[in-house]
Amino acid sequence: MTTGCLPHIARLGLIKDRTACRNRLQAARNKVVLAQLRARLRQVERQIEQIDAELARLVAELLAHRFVILMSIPGIGPVAAIAMLVEMPELGSMDGKEAASLAGLAPITRESGRWKGQSRIGGGRRGLRRALYMPALVATRHNRQLGQTYQALCSAGKPAKVAITAVMRKLLILANALIRDDRKWAETAP
Repeated sequence: MTTGCLPHIARLGLIKDRTACRNRLQAARNKVVLAQLRARLRQVERQIEQIDAELARLVAELLAHRFVILMSIPGIGPVAAIAMLVEMPELGSMDGKEAASLAGLAPITRESGRWKGQSRIGGGRRGLRRALYMPALVATRHNRQLGQTYQALCSAGKPAKVAITAVMRKLLILANALIRDDRKWAETAP
């Protein structure tokens, strides 16, 4: 979906513009400046709506089936699904470890001889990692299996961000497997 990439990138830029406008609005005191900033904020929000409509059209035209599969996963909404499809078009054509590595969600352990450092994530596709953060938070509450994973890691003493990163990785692997197997998400019985 090479044509779908440009609207997605434009949307990311507009989101940054909207945040900047909101920040400027909080700091502004002059009535003229406030009026201009409010007008600019309305303009940016209209542009985001237009880009969202264009992205929805492109997805419906080119990737509707994959989009429906991603939307079936608790925690993944339309923005995250589109971001996943745009940032990682090869989703479904590789195994889980490759998908996690390509996204930069595979843990990299630093060690040499007897010395062992902390494991970190890095490299990969930053945009995809950013797109998976909020869905991972939502999934810990609405997806029983991912919620249990999160709780188990936190109970084991892991920091919350490490646990969320693990949930992001599992969410990506799940999305990859569902697209590969051409099926929607279904919660297994307890």
